[in-house]
Amino acid sequence: MAKITASVYTSHVPAIGAAMDLGKTEEAYWQPLFAGYEYSKQWMKDNKPDVVLLVFNDHATAFSLDMIPTFAIGTADQYQPADEGWGPRPVPVVQGHSALASHIAHSVIQQDFDLTIVNKMDVDHGLTVPLSLMCGSLDPKTDQWPCPVIPFAVNVVQYPVPSGKRCFDLGQAIRKAVESYDEDLNVHIWGTGGMSHQLQGPRAGLINRDWDNAFLDKLIADPIAAAHIPHIDYVRDAGSEGIELVMWLIARGAMSDISDGKQTGIPPTLKHRFYHVPASNTAVGHAILENS
Repeated sequence: MAKITASVYTSHVPAIGAAMDLGKTEEAYWQPLFAGYEYSKQWMKDNKPDVVLLVFNDHATAFSLDMIPTFAIGTADQYQPADEGWGPRPVPVVQGHSALASHIAHSVIQQDFDLTIVNKMDVDHGLTVPLSLMCGSLDPKTDQWPCPVIPFAVNVVQYPVPSGKRCFDLGQAIRKAVESYDEDLNVHIWGTGGMSHQLQGPRAGLINRDWDNAFLDKLIADPIAAAHIPHIDYVRDAGSEGIELVMWLIARGAMSDISDGKQTGIPPTLKHRFYHVPASNTAVGHAILENS
């Protein structure tokens, strides 16, 4: 059967992609950030998955205010990098895994989670920046991403947004779906977005180091507590865009120590943890967990 062996958590700041695309990774401002992912790139090579299920949020590229799915899974064979107003990023086309994605959709819907099934969409920086951070810069003409990717989009842009607990429970449903797939696949699940940041209003530029690191502590060691953080805490303490962190709870809920909403198994192994500010006007967080 297929199995989720690891989860990856990372911010997906658009300026990070621009820095990579424009060859600025060794500049004094950016070098400390990219140094934090050197371990991760090697880990990715040493632990190459067959498929990545990548949880992200669309930034008015595939979806608009005309149609906002709470949870949407991509079931296409491939996904083009989106033009977000300054041209598509110069990265390879994202190859999908339609068979596994369709199986996950069927299983998760049968577990009473309503998913929107998306057979065609372009993917923006929310998906391509995490791939670049974990895989390095690739030539779109000659290279490919190391494995197929299943995009899983979550609405954290327009309220109402799903609760942390709902996302955490969804992760458990996704793990059950993956484990019921009748093919021997090594699957990673990635939760992206965050950490603390606010892009507008009087608090624009807000970054809260203490809150971010406390969230990382909970995510790793006490995920049940993390899943029950109320929305108002994200908004008050991590800024209006800090709510993106509920997507990390989907990946954490999919780990093998979680069952029926409780932490009953052997905790995953923390392979890497990194935190850096600032990247543009955002805090960057990152962690890798491996199932025991």
